[in-house]
Amino acid sequence: MKKYYEAYDSRYKTVHEKGYSWSSDTPTPIVRETIDKYSITKDSTILEIGCGEGRDAFPLLKKGYQLLATDISPEVIRYCRSLSNEHAQHFEVLDCLNDEHPYSYDFIYAVAVVHMLVEDRDRHCFYQFINHHLNNDGIALICSMGDGITERHTDVSEAFDIVEREHESGTISVTSTSMRMVSFETFEREITENQLQILEKGLTSSLPDFNCLMYAVVRKKD
Repeated sequence: MKKYYEAYDSRYKTVHEKGYSWSSDTPTPIVRETIDKYSITKDSTILEIGCGEGRDAFPLLKKGYQLLATDISPEVIRYCRSLSNEHAQHFEVLDCLNDEHPYSYDFIYAVAVVHMLVEDRDRHCFYQFINHHLNNDGIALICSMGDGITERHTDVSEAFDIVEREHESGTISVTSTSMRMVSFETFEREITENQLQILEKGLTSSLPDFNCLMYAVVRKKD
């Protein structure tokens, strides 16, 4: 039986079968800003958790960064591989909550992933994966949809329900998926409880996909 957080795979299938992408191809500004600020080089090893349709992965790969872009959705990894034979080997299916992964990285980033995880144990596994796969001097960027104040969540039993959503192609029927918004207080507590230290935090955006994102740059606790 599929977990609630796998519902995006069905959404991607629906949209791709119609010949569209779900998200824009506009990169998330803070990913590049963090790379520049913390001196992540083209020799650094980079992991993306939840790459989606490659919005952030493709610009980095085209610039020569050593990136492994992963997602839990087999459909979206198939889609990304189909977009570029040159970079196809840099995209892999990974369930960071359950799969074994043998490598550690200098930089890990996850944009709009943790807010898809509703249950506490799943969010714990997400943060633990980051902790266990960061090099000792590595950093991670975690972005979550939210304004830093609001706390609310969807019903996980409804993640695969079919709902209507607005899309560039018009109104489209897709899986509902899942969402949990947390406040900065909860966000910080989750991070620190999982033995990660916050270097900086704040609010940002990634238009046209996300009007407001909370973010934290973290490293392993000393």
